[in-house]
Amino acid sequence: MNENIYATMKSIFKKLVVLILTFEAKLIIRKYKPKIIAVTGSVGKTSSKDAIFTVFSKVFSTRKSDKSFNSETGIPLTILGCPSGWSNPLLWLKNFWTGLSLILFPNHYPKWLILEVGADRPNDIKKVATWLPVDIAVFTRMSSVPVHVEFFKSPEELFKEKMNLLAAIKKDGVIIFNYDDEKIRKHILSLPDHKKFSYGFDVSADVSASDYKIIYEDNPTARPIGINFKVNFGSNSLPINLNGTLGRQQTYAILAAMVSAISEKINLVEASKSLLSHMLPPGRMRVLNGASNSTIIDDTYNSSPVALFEALDVMESLKISGKKIVVLGDMMELGEYSIDEHKKAGQKVKEIAGILITVGVRARYIAEAAVQAGFASEKIMQFTESRLAGKAVASLLKEGDVVLVKGSQSIRLERVVEEVMTDKSHKKDLLVRQDDEWLCR
Repeated sequence: MNENIYATMKSIFKKLVVLILTFEAKLIIRKYKPKIIAVTGSVGKTSSKDAIFTVFSKVFSTRKSDKSFNSETGIPLTILGCPSGWSNPLLWLKNFWTGLSLILFPNHYPKWLILEVGADRPNDIKKVATWLPVDIAVFTRMSSVPVHVEFFKSPEELFKEKMNLLAAIKKDGVIIFNYDDEKIRKHILSLPDHKKFSYGFDVSADVSASDYKIIYEDNPTARPIGINFKVNFGSNSLPINLNGTLGRQQTYAILAAMVSAISEKINLVEASKSLLSHMLPPGRMRVLNGASNSTIIDDTYNSSPVALFEALDVMESLKISGKKIVVLGDMMELGEYSIDEHKKAGQKVKEIAGILITVGVRARYIAEAAVQAGFASEKIMQFTESRLAGKAVASLLKEGDVVLVKGSQSIRLERVVEEVMTDKSHKKDLLVRQDDEWLCR
């Protein structure tokens, strides 16, 4: 079949799928009237959504977006409670029938939906805001050069697109926002309507974090195993421990969950207890055991400049007995900002790593800038294929070493982690992109 004809048919099929799913989602919301929390931003959407779900699911019947279902397809799929049909028309027909059954017949339906709302292209959120009635809108951090900026005229245009979610909030709805993000703070506080709650490390936030520190194993190799910090609200202060993850950025997801709990008058002590069982999503600064008694920091879900710098900050702060290895892949969809942002990362790496490994053509600029900043060229390895990079990392690891692995989705750096992790029998639970559709790519 001619490629142009195939592409046209595929586009028509996708539009038809979105049209049917959205129509069914609207009717389901109208029938069951669930309360909706919508989470948007450039950094920490999925982690915040998952933390909010952990808290709310202990109190209410709750459903969350699966993985990162945050698009014009993913949002209605979550409302229907269906998986993606990928390229299989029969699976899509099954999903349509599921939606129709919910509309026509009595069913038990969640009281709360926790939805992630993303913007890959202009007007993505604007369209969703026309039909999605939001009770609580959560705005996580933005960044000066956010992911997907390639498809917008400027970062400012992408910021405006994220703010389109405000139009979806009900008259009695609530806005929750990251107080540490100056741009979001100024914009949200300038709005005359809606209740507003803020969170952050700034003590002026309604709910703030303090006393953040990394937890280490009590042994000679000093392996990092998690973080702890305090959540402060009024005169209350609650300790929070998160095992298996690192980074101050993880606190923001917990703060967003705690503020959401406050907005719905959920007891904060009970909310904090529910977080004891909270598991961070795979590929988001997850701590895994590596070969030769090393430690892997798996941040392979995606990459953007602000998220990469946060991950590098974590590496810089670690006190370990071995060497620090950094594996960095391309940051995609940065458009005209791509070269500069990769070079900035290279300059930062110079201050942190003992060994730098890059994967992808864009990541070569990381290596180039690192050398220009004084990084020893013999300590740099460059690859175009992630599995080869993984084998190289495996050959370098020794006891006490820590390796950070981070790159955009299409670079598939979870394959690097797979090569060096010790618990391969549970890789489907521990790594990102382990469903059949991704594994076939």
